[in-house]
Amino acid sequence: MSDSAAVLDDLRSESDELDGLVGELSVRDWALATPAPGWTVAHQIAHLTWTDSAALLSLTDKRAFATEARKALAAPSSFVDDGAREGAALPPGELLTRWRTGRDRLWNALRDTPPGARFPWYGPPMSAPSMATARLMETWAHGQDIADTLGVRRAPTARLRHIAWIGVRTRDYAYSVRDEPPPPEPFRVELTGPGGELWAYGPEDAPQRVTGPALDFGLLVTRRAHRADLAVRAHGPDADRWLDIAQAFAGLPGAGRAPKGEEPR
Repeated sequence: MSDSAAVLDDLRSESDELDGLVGELSVRDWALATPAPGWTVAHQIAHLTWTDSAALLSLTDKRAFATEARKALAAPSSFVDDGAREGAALPPGELLTRWRTGRDRLWNALRDTPPGARFPWYGPPMSAPSMATARLMETWAHGQDIADTLGVRRAPTARLRHIAWIGVRTRDYAYSVRDEPPPPEPFRVELTGPGGELWAYGPEDAPQRVTGPALDFGLLVTRRAHRADLAVRAHGPDADRWLDIAQAFAGLPGAGRAPKGEEPR
């Protein structure tokens, strides 16, 4: 993973790019349905606002965050939707202001965090750089939903390396949320970055391998596209299973996206 300052700079750039997509939208556009069932553009930004707030709480008030985490455990299948629904009910201008203010407060808190500190989350505890990486991943993923809704093609950037990193790091988590034992051996993951560079993870001689474009791998691990529509390839049965279940985010996996041309599940 890149150093903390680089991740924070990229998090800000990713947020600013998404802000450029939604900042001038009409009220009608905020109500457009996105590929996430039941979620409008407003729900997508409301979710980012809610998770930024939860992350800030984790950094600044662990006891208060523990209270929120217990609420999530009590309603694991609905707490994410509930948080998005509440924010999406706000007027778009107010929601946009809350998102901007909240993400700036979180960015400053992450910048000022002492090295080595770890913080609770809905999955495993995270360091500040890992938290920033997770926020970048979510911003990119929900931004993809919005871009798809608006018919905007976003050019892939080197920021995808953070999503690739967290996608690889969360391999075992994807198994655990499905009550499956993870493979005991590490995989080799080789991805082609936007500029043709190679991003490699894991032992070179690992028999289980994953290869493909970094963009497609990002879409896969954020569950923004079905693997059948992507150029990510598995070499070995364990790697093949992982591509079916990979997820870079905490929480329940959900149904995922259907292949193109099929109705959502």
